Parts: sequence; C-alpha cells; structure tokens
Amino acid sequence: MTYITNIQKYCIHDGAGIRTTVFFKGCPLKCKWCHNPETQNPDRQIRIFRERCVSCGSCIKTCGIGAIQMQENGISIDMNLCRKCGRCVDTCKHQALERVGRSYEAAKLVKMLEADQIFYEESGGGVTLSGGEVMGVETGYLKNLVQALYDRGISVNIDTCGFCPWENFEEVLPYADTFLYDLKALDLEKHQHYTGVDNNLILENLQKLSKTGAKIWLRLPLAKPVNSSSEDIESVGRWLRENHIAPAQINLIPYHDHGKDKYRQLGETYEDVFAPPTDGELSDYQNILQQMGFQNVKIGG
Repeated sequence: MTYITNIQKYCIHDGAGIRTTVFFKGCPLKCKWCHNPETQNPDRQIRIFRERCVSCGSCIKTCGIGAIQMQENGISIDMNLCRKCGRCVDTCKHQALERVGRSYEAAKLVKMLEADQIFYEESGGGVTLSGGEVMGVETGYLKNLVQALYDRGISVNIDTCGFCPWENFEEVLPYADTFLYDLKALDLEKHQHYTGVDNNLILENLQKLSKTGAKIWLRLPLAKPVNSSSEDIESVGRWLRENHIAPAQINLIPYHDHGKDKYRQLGETYEDVFAPPTDGELSDYQNILQQMGFQNVKIGG
C-alpha cells in the first residue's frame, strides 16, 4: 500500500514556478538530520501533540487492544501493538492525535493535482513528487501517476535520494521533466554512518541518469559535521567532473532543525548534534563550485 503524508499546494521550491508537492511515505535512508521523519516509515503512524492533550482518557477507552497508556507527561502509544486504525484520532475532541499517512488511488490523486493546472501553466510550474523516497513507491503506481500527469501536459519533477534499482528510473524517465537528486555525502563511511546506507548505488544511478541526458538538479544538503567543509565541496566538484556530470543546477541547502518536534510527536529521538554552514561559508562553497566550472549554483532549495 502506498501512503502519502501531505499534498502541499502553491510551493515555490522543489522546481520552477508554482508547484504542488506530494510527500510519499517510506525511505530507505534514515538521515539523522531528516526534517520529515514522518515520511521515513512506509506504514501509517499516529502523531501525538502532547501540548493539546488534557488527559481525558477518551482515546484509551476507544482503543480495543490496550496500545494507549496514560503516563506522567500524557498518553503514550505502543506502536508495536497499535494497528493504526485511527479510532483514537476520531474520538479525540482536542486534536491531540493525528493520522500520518493516507492512501490515494492514482486516478484520484491525478484529479486532485490537475485542479491547479492553470497555475502550473501560467508560472511554468507543475507537480513535484517527493518523500520519503518516491522512487521506492510501487513502480506500477508511480509509473501510472507520472504518465497520467505527463499525458495531461503537467510538468513532473521527481525528488530522489537515488537509492533504488535503476529499473525504477527507467520506468519514469520518459515522463519526468527534472530529477532533484540529493547527494547527502560523497564519503562512503560518512554516508553509511549518517544515513544508514552506503552511497555506491546512489552514485551509480546518478552516473547512469546523467548519461541519459535527463535534466538534473543536484541538491547538496549541508550539515556540520557531515558534509559542510570546503574539502567536501571540492570533492563533490571533482567527482562530478571526473564522471562528466554537468547538472543543470546545483543547490546548496543548509541544515535546519525545523522538524525536530516531529520526532517527539512520533515517539522517536532526535539527535541534536548538527549545525548549518554560515552565510559566508555558503558563499565560499558557491564560489568554489563556480570556479570549477559549475555556473548555475544556488543557495537554498
């Protein structure tokens, strides 16, 4: 089953023009600085807003399997027991609980997305499929979705970490305008430590994608101490040149901690050990890449 956490309209990032961005659940990477942790787990989840909870106990009475308990700081949900049925969400009058993840038939989703086609056309925008990792979505579903949007003249961008079988790219290549390709770290050991997987497949797919002539916006999320130094940026530039990869655009995306409350709401732990590069450092990184021959280097998404 394919689940979506959010359909965000009128976005001005993640591609050109005005866009609608669809966030899919499920990601093979577990980046320790991820600002959308609700998209990592492919299954539905329940999110707790403890500041809204009045400890009335209505959710506990509603849950028929004892997955919800009252603690000193409010309710707690045992996610190993929880069936994600959502009855507790429906019974809470204070909106202290929220479903995370909703399924849509591809045809219904297309109909929702094409409702704003006039804005896409007037602004040069379209739809961005993000996550989580959209390239990990069941390939038949994804191909049907992207092809249907293409057939309606709607531009599609695909935001990906690149960690998937190459065949998944081949399914959507004829219909996608731009690939927003994240490169978390070039160093294999750092990538393994901070994301949970090595980057061999990611780099291989980036090489293959470039050879197809696809339009690529390479996105470099920058977080100290992971990948934010002049040496890191120079290494990326050298690797791109050695492999004859010329992205249409490179985006330097500084780390932020805007998503850290989501971890607590999902019953997870956030590692608050990262920091963004300074404005001066970002400008230096931009200059480094430009001097290496990459002219279209932008700061931000």
